[in-house]
Amino acid sequence: MARRHDYYSPAPHGKRRSTGSRVLVALLVLAVVSGVGYWGYTSLAGDEGEDDPEVTAAAAQLEKFIGAWETGDAKAAASFTDTPSNAESLITSVTKNLEPSKTEITPGDGEKKASGEVQFPFNVAMKIPGAADYTWDSRAKVLKKDGAWLVEFNTPMIHPKMAAGQTLALQSQERASVLDANGDELRAASVVGAVDPKTGKGISGLEARYDKQLSGGAGGAKSVVVVDRNSGQVVKGLTKKSGAKREPVRTTIDPKIQEAAADALEGVSKNAAIVAIDPSTGNILAAANKPGGQNRALSGQYPPGSTFKVVTAAALLKQGMRPDDLAECPKFAYVDGQRFENQDQFVLPGGSTFRDSFAHSCNTFFVNSAGKLSESALNETSRAFGIGGSWDVGVTTYDGSVPVANGVNDKAASTIGQARVLASPLVMASLAATVKEGEFKQPVLVPDAVKKKYEATDKLDPGVTSALREMMRATVTRGAGKSLQGITGEPHAKTGTAEFGDDTPLRTHAWMIGYQGEGNIAWSVLLEDGGSGGSDAGPIAAKFLGNLV
Repeated sequence: MARRHDYYSPAPHGKRRSTGSRVLVALLVLAVVSGVGYWGYTSLAGDEGEDDPEVTAAAAQLEKFIGAWETGDAKAAASFTDTPSNAESLITSVTKNLEPSKTEITPGDGEKKASGEVQFPFNVAMKIPGAADYTWDSRAKVLKKDGAWLVEFNTPMIHPKMAAGQTLALQSQERASVLDANGDELRAASVVGAVDPKTGKGISGLEARYDKQLSGGAGGAKSVVVVDRNSGQVVKGLTKKSGAKREPVRTTIDPKIQEAAADALEGVSKNAAIVAIDPSTGNILAAANKPGGQNRALSGQYPPGSTFKVVTAAALLKQGMRPDDLAECPKFAYVDGQRFENQDQFVLPGGSTFRDSFAHSCNTFFVNSAGKLSESALNETSRAFGIGGSWDVGVTTYDGSVPVANGVNDKAASTIGQARVLASPLVMASLAATVKEGEFKQPVLVPDAVKKKYEATDKLDPGVTSALREMMRATVTRGAGKSLQGITGEPHAKTGTAEFGDDTPLRTHAWMIGYQGEGNIAWSVLLEDGGSGGSDAGPIAAKFLGNLV
């Protein structure tokens, strides 16, 4: 067994060994490794040995004990003691509780007592994940019983500050909390994130991003303590807790709205997310994910489908169209050989208006209108909604992408939120909030961490926002958002069914976005692989808004 030390190394108090002694050590180690016992050693050593052979034999037994303890083999280590069962139990407990990644034990020189026992000082050094490196000094007695040398086991031998019935363990040092807008501990798992139970460090969400602030930047988040083995009660601390200042992270999450969002996702079998925003400030009021773990609400990347028609409509309104303008909605639209159709191939009757096509989410009208727009029109209009900017929110977010069209087909598909257009639920909630407010207010989750809010490089004309509000209200009162009819607060909405993947038929994400005309809240609902925006995302949105009453 290769060793990182030998028990004939210079003693802690300055004792030194002769050259002859070091030769004997080499012979002893060779004998132990090759399986030759103590008597084999003495015959090899000849007359060169200067040490008491009993001290040497006792040292060999201690070496075996230490070697097994270092590797975490409690049963083997215990076999070299006078009470194996007790030794195995405590060594197992200490190893299991501390879970050291490395244990290094260095013995000093042995001293033979008048009673015949040999005493050895030794030092234990452990690297413990989640805690600072920990070392301690102790002493071991090796006795000769029935002709065999055995390490005398007792609890203080493992650690001098332990008494019988005690063991070593780790105690987590308290981290500061992630708080909601009211200053209470936030329990939205996907937003808060998780802490590694072994290292005590944040590994996801806000716990990871603000780990230094929440932990105080301490080298380890745990301390070594002595505990009672029966009760688990801490008896005494062995390592100092970090004195670093730990500060909470305050968010803008409104607990009532967060609870309403989480409740609306209960029973949903698909991956889903809900985001709510205060349009006047951009403060994120809720970010719920089902299931937890991935924060798809803030950083997911999805085609927004027909919810993006808010941007397309804004571009068309900017070109001079009005909600009352006549707008044909045929079953199919063709662009350079590519066929586009409405969901379930519906059509709108003659005399239908732009408002009607928006409210019922007519793909063919918007695709046929692409010719009125330049290749960069959607990209430029999206800037007024902050899409594609670099948002300083205080947490990782996906801020959307609307590339300049690279051809007529790409532009046509982009008008209905397909092609290369991508957004997160946060982006789409912010889009609805921009319509409500009349201007883009960058979303914020952790105000104290925001250094510079992103400002939109373009503005929406008041006439455009007024028309969008009217059309989003019509979506509820007479269009695809009818699931919100009867909900108090005058909801305005836009539905979306976004195709993705390569299956035939294509699978779809279900979206609904909107805001309350009476109230200061905008929101988005996403149901991954969830079917239709109106019939599948709509009831979830209705439940969410109903929960707010």
